[in-house]
Amino acid sequence: MELRKLDYRVVTDGLIFPEGPIAMPDGSVLVVEIKGGRLIRVQPDGTKEVVADLGGGPNGAAIGPDGACYVAQNGGFHWLQEDIFGVNGYNRPHGRAHDYEGGSIQRVDLSNGEVTTLYSECEGVPINGPNDITFDANGDMWFTDHGKTYDRKMDSGAVYHASADGAYIREAISPMVTPNGCALSPDEKTLYVSETETGRLWHWPISGRGEVGKKAWPSPNGGELLGQATGYQRFDSMALEANGNVCVGTLVTGGITVFSPEGEKLEYWEGPEPYCTNICFGGPDMRTAYITVSGHGLLIAVDWPRPGLPLLHQR
Repeated sequence: MELRKLDYRVVTDGLIFPEGPIAMPDGSVLVVEIKGGRLIRVQPDGTKEVVADLGGGPNGAAIGPDGACYVAQNGGFHWLQEDIFGVNGYNRPHGRAHDYEGGSIQRVDLSNGEVTTLYSECEGVPINGPNDITFDANGDMWFTDHGKTYDRKMDSGAVYHASADGAYIREAISPMVTPNGCALSPDEKTLYVSETETGRLWHWPISGRGEVGKKAWPSPNGGELLGQATGYQRFDSMALEANGNVCVGTLVTGGITVFSPEGEKLEYWEGPEPYCTNICFGGPDMRTAYITVSGHGLLIAVDWPRPGLPLLHQR
């Protein structure tokens, strides 16, 4: 595995624990603020505008087939603020928010900021902490439910498949240990999901609408292990390169781990702090990687050596 250091430029600062970046066709980047509870549009010159107030803890986002922004709403964290890493009041999530009322999938009309809640349960089972979300060519979404940690308890996580109109949802994969990022291969035949606390990257073949092929025990979730972290690292959200490589936000050491579709760990890009939480690709040639550096409240840009995979509904 090749070790590299991110040579980055700061697009903007002052974000309140950003996540879920989306590179838009006009050159702007949408991000959610988990601690700020907002959807923000960042212009190329770094200026910021609030698109919508979402409350709770918006954790991931994706553009749907109707052009709206769909948000994985985790319901909120409890926060610690510490004077570390050269930052006064460095933000760090720690357990469930005191005013937590549940997780959901939200839809945001980008023209006026109107927010609609689409899903908060599946067949009577509450959705505890949605984390990441991605759309397929049929206009349906896959999203992870990371669960919540509180007192001495930790929820079992799951992966769901749902329609963009709020009419259909099904549990596709469970149980998982803190599922976080999710993405589809370029041919949409494979679903990738990362787990935070285990530092593992799993994959499944997609066999139908909301259905995946599952392996028998001893696989804990029916998936096949593609790769795992080096030492004590935790995995966060992800994006794919056009060639199918999987780029995973990596916590603790802070950076981006790149896996080949065959599971080879190709590169580790060291970032500026432990919470390099998510990555997306944009620019005219899809060679600009936008990365959320959450503890410092930054959105950074990196000239990436290979083009990213264009997402269907943000072209």
